[in-house]
Amino acid sequence: MNNRRSSNPLPLHGGQLDHVAARYGLDAAALVDFSANINPDGPPASVWSAIQLALTNVRTLTMYPDLELTKLKTAIAQSCGISAATVVVANGFVPLLEAALRSQPLQRCLLPVPSFSEYRRTLENASVAVVPYGLRSEDDFRYQPDEMLNALLAEGCDSMLLANPQNPSGVVCELEKMIHLIKAAGEQSVTVFLDEAFVDYSSNSLVHQAALHEHLIVFRSLTKFFAVPGLRVAYAVCVPSRVQKLNRFISPWPVTTLASEAVRAALDDELYAEQSRLGNQRRRSWLERELAHLKITTYPSAANFILLRFPSHVDVSVVWEKMMTEHQIVLRSCDNFEKLGPGYLRIAVLSEQANERLIAGLKKILE
Repeated sequence: MNNRRSSNPLPLHGGQLDHVAARYGLDAAALVDFSANINPDGPPASVWSAIQLALTNVRTLTMYPDLELTKLKTAIAQSCGISAATVVVANGFVPLLEAALRSQPLQRCLLPVPSFSEYRRTLENASVAVVPYGLRSEDDFRYQPDEMLNALLAEGCDSMLLANPQNPSGVVCELEKMIHLIKAAGEQSVTVFLDEAFVDYSSNSLVHQAALHEHLIVFRSLTKFFAVPGLRVAYAVCVPSRVQKLNRFISPWPVTTLASEAVRAALDDELYAEQSRLGNQRRRSWLERELAHLKITTYPSAANFILLRFPSHVDVSVVWEKMMTEHQIVLRSCDNFEKLGPGYLRIAVLSEQANERLIAGLKKILE
């Protein structure tokens, strides 16, 4: 099959089904989306109930949202065991990172790569020079704290942008190593930005440290784990003095009343969270075993996605296209993950039925 990617670049993000369906003349509703890392269990029932209840009150739509988002920040703080005074809320990770970058003068940021493309774009938009630090596939793309600290000093960086679990590999860095890295960076007055968008699937969050350490800002998503990305809610945790600075660059009313009500209900649904973690671990382990049978290399993910490396003789552009046109399955192209190299695709961990369909499609194509 012809490789169309040179003339038709793939979307920069996953979940763009209408885009790829229109290009290939497919029905978007018939596609199974493995390109976006959204909880396959769907939103908690408590979220639907909260939205329906909110809509019974006309004031939900006719009144402005709470300018201070007090109830939402309190719910976030209670779920993390921190003070609401350390929480900043916005409609997504990027607005929060932009506010953090605008709130202090920064010159050079160490960015471990491969990484989410929005990191580099947001840094460059803020006129911060990006210093890429290459992670090694033979190390499973794990962070090496001492090496990274040496790179910080050698490159004269005043900031560092990390992700835990790492994206696109899903590999998690142990808490002890992360704390060592962050404390050592702080001693050099280096600000650490830490994206924890997928940390809900593990127990490695550093929000408690961010609430105490001046040089650390942690970012968390509230929509991927709870399967409500259309609501756009995220938050950052940092010391109160930084909170005041970040809020100066957050637009008023960044989160709607409906989104706030939904997320508050989700945060209170501990049973849903525990079942999601257990279900994801079970389905991810099954996928890893099946992929190994197909001679596809995977990395030890702690998230709800898996990075795949295909044998060198396999053209992943053909795999990507055939999976969609012949099996109606959309995988995540890894073309825009800096310095990842050829031969990689990424998949979300979906339902048992969808995962079985994925493996069956890959078997047919690789044969």
